[in-house]
Amino acid sequence: MRSLRLATLILLAAAPRATASARPVARPDHAIRRTVSRMAMIPAGHYRPLYAAPGAERVAVAAFALDRDPVTAGEFLAFVERRPEWRRDRVRRVYADARYLADWPSATDAGSLEARRRPATQVSWFAARAYCASRGKRLPTVDEWEYAASASERSTHAGDDGAFRMRLLALYTAIGKAVNTPSRGFENVYGVRALHGVVWEWTLDFNSVVLDDDSRATGSGADARDRHLYCASAALGATDPSDYPAFLRHAVRAGLGARTSTSALGFRCAASTVIS
Repeated sequence: MRSLRLATLILLAAAPRATASARPVARPDHAIRRTVSRMAMIPAGHYRPLYAAPGAERVAVAAFALDRDPVTAGEFLAFVERRPEWRRDRVRRVYADARYLADWPSATDAGSLEARRRPATQVSWFAARAYCASRGKRLPTVDEWEYAASASERSTHAGDDGAFRMRLLALYTAIGKAVNTPSRGFENVYGVRALHGVVWEWTLDFNSVVLDDDSRATGSGADARDRHLYCASAALGATDPSDYPAFLRHAVRAGLGARTSTSALGFRCAASTVIS
């Protein structure tokens, strides 16, 4: 009887520990925390695109998260080390042209420490999309990128400011003329840095436009807007023909193919939601 009571006490004492060990232990995901800290939360709102359907000049943009800085060459090097099929000596030519990562000393070397801190360039759209997916993210849409890029250091809607537009034009003329570093770009009110004047950036739907020789074509929503985006230098149908920085951005996108890799083209990632 005494042995039975002793065995019961032992079981009772052990029970809480057994229950606790069976319960999942919540541990902070440091990788997720680092990812969140490097992204800025962009609130929902409206912006005026270069082209819009008649009577609907502003486009609604849902809240999203955007990388604070462009993806660096060092970060992209870590990606190709994990995913060797994206090395320049192994990538399929259907996914990247001959200039893909051509400025790297070798397929597994992005250069000096300084070079690795610069934005990753000579990266095709396919490769940029694959990188973002590997991080649980995606490329930003044109509307998301333009919406975030319309902010200055003090205003969320600086795109209509003539002085701001002139400043952007000056930054754009410097792209590709000097060593690109994130410090050349300013930080806007959302905490996003170097959206202008460092490199042009890929968007998820850069090629969602269609070629239409009839500039008088009409329609509604994105279809009407897309008819004009392909020939982005044409002012006909633009919501604001004086917005030259927007014309430049759309002209650059219109000239790209998904395999394109240039020394002035980089990217950053976005996400619809972020786990905090």
